[in-house]
Amino acid sequence: MSQPRTVGELRASGWTRKSVKQELRDNLIAGLRKDERFLPGIVGYDDTVVPQIENAILSGQDVIFLGERGQAKTRIARLLIGLLDAEIPALAGCEISDDPLAPICQACRIRIAEQGDKAEIAWIPRDRRYGEKLATPDITIADLIGEVDPIKVAEGRYLSDELTIHYGLLPRTHRGIFAINELPDLAERIQVGLLNIMEERDVQIRGYKVRLPLDLYVVASANPEDYTNRGRIITPLKDRFGSQIRTHYPKTLEHEIAIMEAERTEFPVDGIRTLSPDHMKQIVAELTHLARKASEISQRSGVSVRVSICNYENLLSNALKRAVRLNEREAAPRVSDLGAIVASTSGKIELETVGDASEDKILGRLLQKAILNVFNRNFAGPELESVVKVFEGTLAIQVADDMPAAEYVRQVGELPPLRTLAQKLGATDPATLASAVEFVLEGLHLSKKLNKDTKAGASRYRR
Repeated sequence: MSQPRTVGELRASGWTRKSVKQELRDNLIAGLRKDERFLPGIVGYDDTVVPQIENAILSGQDVIFLGERGQAKTRIARLLIGLLDAEIPALAGCEISDDPLAPICQACRIRIAEQGDKAEIAWIPRDRRYGEKLATPDITIADLIGEVDPIKVAEGRYLSDELTIHYGLLPRTHRGIFAINELPDLAERIQVGLLNIMEERDVQIRGYKVRLPLDLYVVASANPEDYTNRGRIITPLKDRFGSQIRTHYPKTLEHEIAIMEAERTEFPVDGIRTLSPDHMKQIVAELTHLARKASEISQRSGVSVRVSICNYENLLSNALKRAVRLNEREAAPRVSDLGAIVASTSGKIELETVGDASEDKILGRLLQKAILNVFNRNFAGPELESVVKVFEGTLAIQVADDMPAAEYVRQVGELPPLRTLAQKLGATDPATLASAVEFVLEGLHLSKKLNKDTKAGASRYRR
């Protein structure tokens, strides 16, 4: 059956109008009955943030997400469109996607009065029912709500005529979801302009008596530092949000790694297979978790998940670069590749104090601690003794970031205890064996069981 194309056909089809909040609520309930996830790709919030969002939607409440950067606040807002109907009817050509059965703008009311049931309608997909704005100090009421269009006035209309209005982003998101990011950065006089939108659901433009009962679901985001401590948001506007939901960083390494894997940029590279050993993923995730607790790093600014993602990407890229240069078919990151993450970490963390401790030194200490923590979780003391014993003579093992994987295989060939530990880490081929060997040797060094000599990008492990 074809979709209705006129107001008359729509009315005859039995279609009934719903508010946006009713629409979100009904679709959420339908999803809950089927045990469906309505926030695909969001990791680590199932027991914390998601239940609060569900409650807010079921209660018909606008929400504000409080959290540091990189906590998926904007992504969640964008994913909420999945709870909207696939399509809704609107009067064709209307700037604000007006409801064919209950138009609110003057132009549409005139059209319905003139054309009646013959007025044409269009079907609006859910992705066109989302509006988003990053709050900046230079935003005006005209941007958000609207302004008198001088061209329309020049055409002969009176200033007081509603048809002279050029609608802003909020009216253009009528019957949809509107998200405003970093709400405290909005100037106070503009925040006042949002009050009617949030409570009475109408707008006022240039003091004219223009009543537009907008149908909106409003979502905002803010950094807790700006929202609670600095007083940069007016109290009446705070009161308009039904639920205040606190987001957070991943609480486990598993969640951090899952996000890293899902969000990293992937490119097809002919002839080279990129492998990613678990211990290297754990090191990247552990480094971020340590940074979020480090006293030298400002926790007010936060340490975003983007740090983990970018570090992971650079680590894999460094391994790929080596494989390309050495003409190897497989690439796996090693401990000697960790220097590549300095560029992707710098600029994403802010130091608490400036002094002798530079950013590189702090990062180096955290990286060593991350390697040691992951090493201690993978190995116990007794199983390391057999490896340490083989170094009691003059034996030494060389490693380097440009050393072929085959050379690691050769060196380990005469050291069964070291190969055993590498295999415990899942090393099944030369590339992952090289990665595992470097990790074990570095872990033994940081555990003060082996000495390490470093020179020109190469390292030598010995007793």
